[in-house]
Amino acid sequence: MPRELLVQVSPEVAHHDEQLYPHIAKLIQVPVQDIQKIVVLKRSIDARQRAIKFNLKLHVFLQGEPFVATKIELPNYPNVESAKEVIVVGAGPAGLFAALQLIELGLKPIVLERGKDVRGRRRDLKAINRDGIVNEDSNYCFGEGGAGTYSDGKLYTRSKKRGDVDRILQLLVAFGATPDIMVEAHPHIGTNKLPQIIQDIREKIIEHGGKVLFETRVTDILIKNNEVQGVQIQDGSIIHASKLILATGHSARDIFELLHRKEVLIEAKPFALGVRAEHPQQLIDSIQYSCDFRGAYLPPAPYSIVKQIGGRGMYSFCMCPGGVIAPCATANGEVVTNGWSPSKRDQATANSGIVVELRLEDFKPFAQFGPLAGMEFQKDIEQRAWRLAGSTQQVPAQRMVDFSQSKISSSIPKTSYVPGTQSVELGEVFPGFLTQTMREGFVQFGKSMKGYFTNEAILHAPESRTSSPVRIPRDNYTLEHLQIKGLYPCGEGAGYAGGIISAAIDGEKCALKIKEAIG
Repeated sequence: MPRELLVQVSPEVAHHDEQLYPHIAKLIQVPVQDIQKIVVLKRSIDARQRAIKFNLKLHVFLQGEPFVATKIELPNYPNVESAKEVIVVGAGPAGLFAALQLIELGLKPIVLERGKDVRGRRRDLKAINRDGIVNEDSNYCFGEGGAGTYSDGKLYTRSKKRGDVDRILQLLVAFGATPDIMVEAHPHIGTNKLPQIIQDIREKIIEHGGKVLFETRVTDILIKNNEVQGVQIQDGSIIHASKLILATGHSARDIFELLHRKEVLIEAKPFALGVRAEHPQQLIDSIQYSCDFRGAYLPPAPYSIVKQIGGRGMYSFCMCPGGVIAPCATANGEVVTNGWSPSKRDQATANSGIVVELRLEDFKPFAQFGPLAGMEFQKDIEQRAWRLAGSTQQVPAQRMVDFSQSKISSSIPKTSYVPGTQSVELGEVFPGFLTQTMREGFVQFGKSMKGYFTNEAILHAPESRTSSPVRIPRDNYTLEHLQIKGLYPCGEGAGYAGGIISAAIDGEKCALKIKEAIG
């Protein structure tokens, strides 16, 4: 049996086997040649002290002990071409992993995606960045792979109770992700590498008899006697099935409006909203690592910060070290920001959503919209920001200290946000309570992270798509909608996930429940 060790080592030792092996040999008091293999199980950084360390969880195999390198492989998927069909609306992580699970269970997924395939999306992303043109079906939020494909590919989740995180990570490795995602405390694939993995998942679905239809937007859900009958798509054609996984993501407002119009039960859900703050990555490194230069063995530093400001939580969200800010509007007449990093996280800037928790009572000015009140609150801010920045995909921006002091910034330097910025007093973008919370909050952030509160930091508004503003209620056990039999609200858009991993887990859970119901 291997020895399991928890050790702290320098960054240099953590990155070089020729240093790690002697270090461990000395620690366990054996000659270094007696060590057959060291397997790193988990790796994290401890930057609390001036001398930064890596925490490693290891298995140490001595000579003579059985060691077989583990190879992660895909399940033996059957061919389901003639099997019972299940409609899956949305090809984000919830929909794709639901489809894979359905195939594994012997059911045929029909995946309907309003956007384009993962490669075809690139032209539309270029159009929104360069020309300010929003394709309402193909953008950073809509298209194969969902919002996560071109907005970072973070795999970290706190939702360990939701399901088997390792299973999802193993499937991603089997589809081509680096095995490091099984080891790192905060795994990340990178926007440049995720598209190929997504394409390979789609090809596997098709290879085993499933269908994936792009540029196929659902315009109606057919319901009779409170039971799903199928869907209608934008060309008027009908696809019949008695089971429907609805995994449309947090920005599919037309689906929320459709459900409300058909008197299908939905409810407003609290979410968080704020700005995306960009700092020089070197500044964040110096704050987090307490050094002028992080060196060759430390990654670009992330940060995570939470404060209670006037009884409301204000916190960092989707922090992107060495990343850029992207335009994530899904309709013309609005602006939305998000962030992403390439796999190497090698850009000169760091950005993070800095958001404030909202409550249902905050949506009272939009009470006439019923369960869509939160969505209308969100839209109002995005549309106001669009107008204030000149009615293009440029966004309102302000230096951080200037914002906290209610001063219009006399100049805004070029940021990573390609469409550009307009100097705006951000108090004009947000309701008063949100503005005041953020103004006080940034000052408090600066007290916790010395150097963070600076006019070198540029705030871009708004960061508004943190999670769905709507929840589609479902039974806790069957996962079916409370009112409509055969409808399985799923993933982030339905209010049951928050990121790639938790959405994928929820997709698998819905597929399992469908198999259970079918028998």
